[in-house]
Amino acid sequence: MTHARLGTLGTKPGRRDELVALLTRRGDELAQAGCLLYEVGIRDDEADTVFVAELWETEEAHRASLDLESVRAGIAEAMPLLSGQMTSHYFDVVGSPLRD
Repeated sequence: MTHARLGTLGTKPGRRDELVALLTRRGDELAQAGCLLYEVGIRDDEADTVFVAELWETEEAHRASLDLESVRAGIAEAMPLLSGQMTSHYFDVVGSPLRD
């Protein structure tokens, strides 16, 4: 079953653009691991927050991606940019009016 994850990552003041650059760095490993969508966003009224929307083939695919060396390295690189303020929501997708 398709698995969705939505969340926010708080950054230290003035570090948001660095985190966006890190999260949007091109790579094929996530797609190969079962990631169908990985979108990174910002809002003008939340200068130190990054929004992330992920869609995975399965919840297990997401969990397994956390063991990829590139993902682990990216997390380590991101840690100094983060404030510790984060939200995370996840759910199994049950349908969409945009596809069968």
